[in-house]
Amino acid sequence: MLHLPTLSAFRAEIICENAAGDARLRTELCGDTLRVYLTANESRPMFVRLFWEAENNGDILVLGDAWERSYGELEFKKLKENDRPMPWYFIATDQTDSFCFGVKTRPNAFVCFHYNNNTICASLDCRNGGCGVELHGRELCLAAFLLKEYRNTDDFDALCDFCGLMCPDPILPDAPVFGNNNWYYAYGNSSREEILADARMTALLAKGLPAQAYEVIDDCWQINSCAGPWLPNEKFGDMKTLADEIHAMGLRAGIWVRLLYTKEDLPEGMKILRGGRKYLDPTVGAVRELIRADIRRIRSWGYDLLKHDFTTFDLFGDWGKELTDGITNVPLWHFADRTKTNAEIVLDLYELIREECGDMLIIGCNTVSHLSAGLVQISRTGDDTSGKDWERTKKMGVNTLAFRLAQNKKFYLVDADCVGILGDHIPWEKNRRWLNLLAKSDSALFVSAPGNISEEKRADIAAAFAAVQTPHGLRPVDRYENRTPEVWEADGERFFM
Repeated sequence: MLHLPTLSAFRAEIICENAAGDARLRTELCGDTLRVYLTANESRPMFVRLFWEAENNGDILVLGDAWERSYGELEFKKLKENDRPMPWYFIATDQTDSFCFGVKTRPNAFVCFHYNNNTICASLDCRNGGCGVELHGRELCLAAFLLKEYRNTDDFDALCDFCGLMCPDPILPDAPVFGNNNWYYAYGNSSREEILADARMTALLAKGLPAQAYEVIDDCWQINSCAGPWLPNEKFGDMKTLADEIHAMGLRAGIWVRLLYTKEDLPEGMKILRGGRKYLDPTVGAVRELIRADIRRIRSWGYDLLKHDFTTFDLFGDWGKELTDGITNVPLWHFADRTKTNAEIVLDLYELIREECGDMLIIGCNTVSHLSAGLVQISRTGDDTSGKDWERTKKMGVNTLAFRLAQNKKFYLVDADCVGILGDHIPWEKNRRWLNLLAKSDSALFVSAPGNISEEKRADIAAAFAAVQTPHGLRPVDRYENRTPEVWEADGERFFM
C-alpha cells in the first residue's frame, strides 16, 4: 500500500543571495491544493525548498517530467535508485495504486522534485537570471501544489487525469496537425523551389482528407543561419507569395523562427552577454517591440503556424539535459528588470508571442513545458530526432512519446518530432514503424521528406496522414522495463514498435 505525504505537513527553508533575512512564506490549503506565497523587502530570494515525509517501499516506481524538451532520459525508476531531479511533477506507483504530486501549470517559479530516503523535496527556483529576485515587498504566488491518490487505476490513466488537473485551460488545435517539415532532409540548405516541390507532394498525399496538411519551412529561409533578422534570403525571395502558393495547393503554411537571437546591429542595452554571444533580453521594452514587429511581419505574410525555437537556451544558457534543481547553471547574471522571477519573465514572453500570433498556431520548441501549457497549441516535447541516425530517433522520439504522451491534449498537442527521410540513411522498415506509431498517437505528425521520395514511402505516408484523422488511444505497454518501449497498444490491440 502506498503512503502519501500529508500536503499541509511540510517544513520550509528560504535561500537568499544576501543575508537581509526578511523573506517570508505564506501558504493557503484548499482541499488537495497548496498555494505557496513569497514576499521580501531587502532580501533577494533564490530558492524556496519544501520537505514532506513519505515513507514508502524502495521498490515502488517513480516517473518525473523534464524542464523543457526531454533528451531520451525519461523512465520509471525504483524509488531506492531514483537520483534524478523531477521537474514539475511525478507519479509514484506500485503498478496497482499510484499517487501524483506536482504543481499547476504556469507557476511563477521553476519547481523540481526529489524523492528518496522517504522524503519528498520540492525546490522552487525563484531567481532572476542567476541572482536573487528583488521583490521590493511584493507578495508572489510561487506555485500551487496538487496531490492526488489513484486506487486500482492504471498509472498511465492516472497521469493523464492528473495532467488535466494541472492544466485546466489548454488551447488546442481545432483539427489534426500533420504534414511536412523540411529540416531533417535539408538541414538548413533549401530553397523556394524545393519547398514548393515538397508542398506539391504533401498536397497529393493529403488529398481528400477532412483536415488540411501543413508545409512547414524550418531554419533555412532567413538571411542568417539560425539567427535573425527575420527577413528572407535570396533563395526564398518574397515570403508572402510563397505562402500564397502553398495555400493554393490546399495546404497551410508554417515557418520557423528564433526570436531571441539576431545578428542585427542593436543597442547594447537590448542584449545579455552569455557564453561569448549576446542574446535579446525580453524584459527590455525595445526588445519586446522588436519581437512584436517580427511576428507581425510574419503574420502579415499569411503564415498559419509559427514554430519558435531556442527560447530556453537563449534565456538561460543551458539545455534541459544539463540542468538539475534550477533553470540555469550560469551564476552571477541578471535580466535588466530584476524585479521578476525567471518564470515570470518566461510567461511574459510566451504571452506576448501568443497575443501577436492571433489565430496562427504556435509550436513551442525548446520551450518550458509547464510554462507553455495554455499558451501554445503544440509543444515539441523531445530533443531532435534524425534523418540520418535511427538510434537517435529511437532515443529522442520514442522516449518522449512514451513518457510525455499523458500530456497530449491535456497541456497541448504533443509533437514528438519528425520522421526524417534523408535518402537511405535509415532503413525504411524502421522509419515506417516510427511513422505508424506517430499516426496512432493522436498527437502531431510531421514527416521530413523531399518531393522525390519513392512510391512506397509516399503510400505509407498517405496512409499515416489518413490515420491521423481519427483517434486511436495509444499507450506504451512495456514502459516499466524499457526506456524506449517496443510494445504498444492502440484501438484495443497490441503491436510492436
